[in-house]
Amino acid sequence: MWDHTAGLIPPCWPLHPHLVHEIAVLADQRRRASLDLTSSALEEWHRYGLPTFLDRLKGRTRNLCDDRHSPWPAKGRHDRHISQAAVTTRHTAYQDDIATTSPAPPILEELRRGLRLVMEDGESIDPTTGELL
Repeated sequence: MWDHTAGLIPPCWPLHPHLVHEIAVLADQRRRASLDLTSSALEEWHRYGLPTFLDRLKGRTRNLCDDRHSPWPAKGRHDRHISQAAVTTRHTAYQDDIATTSPAPPILEELRRGLRLVMEDGESIDPTTGELL
């Protein structure tokens, strides 16, 4: 039985990036279910995939776009986040953080060059050939 209160995909769905992704995933799941040789995958899609999508749809869009398209609620925050001023502020904060980090001690720099074989008397050994250096 179809639940008419489950919600419908609003006609402005292309303007909602989250719905574009959700619908694409749902459509791909349905397509893959139809390729199965048994009805198990299709049953699973109807039992779990579709109802879960409709629950998320109802929770995210509610009735915001019933009469007309309502913009994405977080659009203002997202626009501020990607603005050049915000990008510059984050970049400056990252650079300041890097500038206050002390350089690695010399012993770490030596270790970064790689491990060496050293005899007890201090002579080095070439790890590739085994000859004394």
